[in-house]
Amino acid sequence: MVSSLIARRNARRKVGPERGKPISWMGWLRIGLRGIGLIVAMLICVPMHYLYRIVHYGSPFPRLFLLMAARIVGARIRVHGVPLKRDVFFISNHLSWVDIMALGAASGTAFVAKAELAQAPIVGWLARINRTVFVSREDRMGVADQINRLKEALADNWSITVFPEGTCTDGKSLLPFKTSMLRVLEPPPPGVLVQPVVLDYGRVAEWIGWIGTEDGVSNGKRILSRRGSFRLEVHFLEPFNPQGLGGRKAIAAEARARIEPALEAALGVPLRPFAFDVAPVRYVAGEKDAA
Repeated sequence: MVSSLIARRNARRKVGPERGKPISWMGWLRIGLRGIGLIVAMLICVPMHYLYRIVHYGSPFPRLFLLMAARIVGARIRVHGVPLKRDVFFISNHLSWVDIMALGAASGTAFVAKAELAQAPIVGWLARINRTVFVSREDRMGVADQINRLKEALADNWSITVFPEGTCTDGKSLLPFKTSMLRVLEPPPPGVLVQPVVLDYGRVAEWIGWIGTEDGVSNGKRILSRRGSFRLEVHFLEPFNPQGLGGRKAIAAEARARIEPALEAALGVPLRPFAFDVAPVRYVAGEKDAA
């Protein structure tokens, strides 16, 4: 009995505070220290970025900042496979805002993000520095302009990452892929490849996931207050040529067909249905996660 209680206590310590539980004074201390660390990293990287841009177009400092930020918040990133450096469209599963730090640090990629993020203090500004392409689901009249900006980004030899599930999951599920932002690949620009990516947080995946009714601030505080570090395995799978696949739906299906078995292999168990409704992909909780 005593040993089982100790085991459960140790497991909680390793995983972190539960959702909805008050943050301890040690947790608030960790939030403060990590917040200071992020500010210091920003004060180092942002001025160097602007100085570098005086003489060069590209800059390594956004990627360096994301690497530092990921480590500060507790992520210990391990990269598997080789990410393409340019002319590539990364398609990845999605669990957390930490994903952006990890993928940016591992590959230097830019991202497709919700338009609302552009208005967020500091975060929106940092996203612009990292060449984020902002899109709005509500602005149906502006879809053509959004697609043109994505095409311009790819034409400029950027790498672009999309999270086609439309939301964050628990790391043990895979939602149907929303294909609207894959219109840039219809038809695919010459020379551009698609590289699927699998993010695996291991045993803390479900805890890390920003899911359910938890708001962004609460999720951020919970992760920043966590004791210790956590591993994050980033698997860059074999890229494929989207030419000749017959459009964005076929491209999404091909990417998902590669991500699903790779994620199951990383987890060591079959994927399970996601436990929450997701309106953007018309997913109802408990349904079979079919593409």
